[in-house]
Amino acid sequence: MHFKLLNKVIQRYHSFSVQFVPKHNSVSEKDIETLKEFIGNSQKMLVLTGAGISTESGIPDYRSADVGLYDRRNYKPVKHQEFCSSFQIRQRYWARNYIGWPSFSQRQPNNTHYSIKNLETVHNKISIVVTQNVDNLHFKAGSKEVVELHGSAYRVMCLGCKSNYDRGYIQEKLKDTNPNFKEDSGIIRPDGDVEISTERLSEFLPPTCDNCGGILKPDIVFFGDNVPRPRVNLVNENLLEGDSLLILGSSLTVFSAYRIVLKALETNKNVAIVNIGPTRADELVKLKIRVRCGEILPLIC
Repeated sequence: MHFKLLNKVIQRYHSFSVQFVPKHNSVSEKDIETLKEFIGNSQKMLVLTGAGISTESGIPDYRSADVGLYDRRNYKPVKHQEFCSSFQIRQRYWARNYIGWPSFSQRQPNNTHYSIKNLETVHNKISIVVTQNVDNLHFKAGSKEVVELHGSAYRVMCLGCKSNYDRGYIQEKLKDTNPNFKEDSGIIRPDGDVEISTERLSEFLPPTCDNCGGILKPDIVFFGDNVPRPRVNLVNENLLEGDSLLILGSSLTVFSAYRIVLKALETNKNVAIVNIGPTRADELVKLKIRVRCGEILPLIC
């Protein structure tokens, strides 16, 4: 089937959100053949994904021109040390997260997530998926081997006794302790929180640990924190055992992702990037395709 006809079929049966997708080039036959050859020549591929693959699911990224959160408004992410040391910061974070959670948790995988799942479970091309995202969409799509580099918004941990909680349980707990706290969800962020008026924040009671009364924090690597060493080691092991690295929807601005590319290049792995905008590694890799991941991947897998 000619790729233009196939693309029309895909668009007809797989709707996607364009609100947070930046302007992008149309996929060409050369793009398809180039990426198809890269994937075809790979036997054990590590796939690294960023916020750009979830924009079609209605979750904005941070840095894309015109539609990313940093580009549209003066957004400052929560820093790890501030969250741990300030009750007001925790109060603000949990209030926003509480309002944003119902919408965030209902987001569903898109063409990219399902294509990655097919590359892993049907075509046996992927050894592991490493994602910078905390939205759980790879698991919802059916991927099996996934490393959540920056953690998951679906888990909550106690900073004191290290107890773990499901985020859905914490939502019910917050609902019980804040029965009159209601706001419109507004724009959802990649980590699930939203904007809330300052006046309302002082009314909100953040959650505490059932076991010790300690501070509860989403199991997410906040800015200023480090990716756990066992997680880094697992990524490096899979990278060294594989033959190629495919980067999808990431600007590679965060060093925890960029160093994976550096490691791949140091060990002579084949590296390809599919991303609409520029990335930190554009000058380092031989193959960069500037198209929407959700448009090109279904045409191949």
